Amino acid sequence: MSSEPPRGRRGRARTRTLLLHVLALTLLAATLFPVLWLVQMSLKVEAEAFQMPPRLRFVPTLENYRALFEGKFARSFSNSVVVSVATTLVSLLLGVPAAYALSRGGFRAERGIALWILTTRMAPPIAFAIPFFLAYRYTGLIDTLAGLVLIYLTFNLSLVIWMMRVFFDGLPRALEEAALIDGATPAQAWLRVTLPLAGPGLATTAIFCFVFAWNDFFYALVLTRSRAMMAPVAIVNFMNYEGWEWGKIGAGGTMIMLPVVLFALVVRRYLIRGLTTGALRG
Repeated sequence: MSSEPPRGRRGRARTRTLLLHVLALTLLAATLFPVLWLVQMSLKVEAEAFQMPPRLRFVPTLENYRALFEGKFARSFSNSVVVSVATTLVSLLLGVPAAYALSRGGFRAERGIALWILTTRMAPPIAFAIPFFLAYRYTGLIDTLAGLVLIYLTFNLSLVIWMMRVFFDGLPRALEEAALIDGATPAQAWLRVTLPLAGPGLATTAIFCFVFAWNDFFYALVLTRSRAMMAPVAIVNFMNYEGWEWGKIGAGGTMIMLPVVLFALVVRRYLIRGLTTGALRG
């Protein structure tokens, strides 16, 4: 038995807890600092955006946001919303049944097929830039929203299949068999039993698909001109020869972050469960 008095052990435990809290707060501050800096920059007039030393007390203004949506950014923002939502929905509609079939099909090469599907997501985007550009120019998909949805689908679909297969593998088959015994069809068992239980996985996968499509800059730059321009590309227009419009850049960056943050807050309960479950089963 330890000869250390209980008071000493409690003191050391409190010290460790305090140090952990200080470390957590430090990491949180370091993570949030760029975000808070971007937001405060968007609320300043151009002359105050990079004033040194920075002014922590200032009169907020929404002029940068007003100017942002009076220009072409409003259309680019709506393009990003349409493309990201469409990509996420189509990826889930096609990928979730495929993942379920791969999980429950009993294929001998199940792991090999899953790994091959995942490798299609590992290649760098620039490796496919020229083939996609030539194919899109021939088919007339350059500068179209459908073209962007299609190219994001080719990458997100493999992600959906890989992630959802892990969640379906973790669900007991006995629940589906019980539903079949009670008279449900295989489709009804999947829709009413399996799919609701995989809700955390669906939320996690949907967020990843949405973020990958929403944040893409490379393909949105290469395959669009003006009609289908995405929000990340539109921000580049504020960097010109006359100077960088930091206030509008900050407002645009804040607007790009906002949908992802709101989406994550709405499904945060499922997202945490999904990430935890995926980590334990993967």
